[in-house]
Amino acid sequence: MPKKSLLPSEGKSLQPKREEYNPLTLLRREMNSLVDNFFRGFELEPFKGHFGTFSPSVDIQESVKDIKVTAELPGVDDKDIEVSLGKDSLTIKGEKQEKKEDKGKDYYRMERSFGSFSRTIPLPAEVDTDKAKAEFKKGVLTVTLPKTARAIKETKKIPVRTE
Repeated sequence: MPKKSLLPSEGKSLQPKREEYNPLTLLRREMNSLVDNFFRGFELEPFKGHFGTFSPSVDIQESVKDIKVTAELPGVDDKDIEVSLGKDSLTIKGEKQEKKEDKGKDYYRMERSFGSFSRTIPLPAEVDTDKAKAEFKKGVLTVTLPKTARAIKETKKIPVRTE
């Protein structure tokens, strides 16, 4: 009776694929690894304004009576924020202007970054636009949108049964 090996590779060729030894493929892999390792763990402070756009983090909370939208807007002045309420959406627009100046004995460094942002949030219920209010405190914008009487009345709880 012939013996069978329990090793999956025995009897098969372990020769690597040809492209794995291609010098250009090896160089590309090595360069990708170098770049990934170089930027790992660094905050790209000088490049912050140049990569991507600023999009504020937004939290939305809905209760029976109202909808609260909270947006984090660090470094934005209250005069640079615009809040508008449409029929079924809330739009938060603004402009962020940042200016850093660093002076030393033998150097002077100044960086500026400018950019605008806009977030439109669809509203899950009809709101009373006359009673809506917005408050900006310590870089956090809170917009409170009271629901209309009709929207509150239309809310129906559905009982959950277990078997």
